[in-house]
Amino acid sequence: CLATLIIMLVGDTYTLINYVSFINYLCYGVTIMGLIVLRWKKPKIFRPIKVNLLIPITYLAFWAFLLIFSLYSEPIVCGVGLIIILTGVPVFFLGVYWRNKPKCVNRLIESLTCWGQKLCFVVYPQCGSVEEE
Repeated sequence: CLATLIIMLVGDTYTLINYVSFINYLCYGVTIMGLIVLRWKKPKIFRPIKVNLLIPITYLAFWAFLLIFSLYSEPIVCGVGLIIILTGVPVFFLGVYWRNKPKCVNRLIESLTCWGQKLCFVVYPQCGSVEEE
């Protein structure tokens, strides 16, 4: 989010749209790959909607073509898009992967979460310590 805000302040909106569209296509393809892997590794799991595997495989073929073509035609845009995605890795390690955080870090993350919930109206804010529950 911070990288996107900086790019919007410094750069061109059309360039930002190009970065985000590459990121979206990349995420769509990874999601479809996950669907195929789950269908192969866990075939007995309940699925409310089940489609023929030919559809996601065909989608992946076109997706791979478009992704390779994008990487070939605009490598800088794709590289910046990948860098934007990778800016989330430290956030993941600090917020999710690091289990034994000090209490002050937990309180900071909790207050930022509550503030974000109130700002964006995404869920009803549930402010309060996790340790209290």
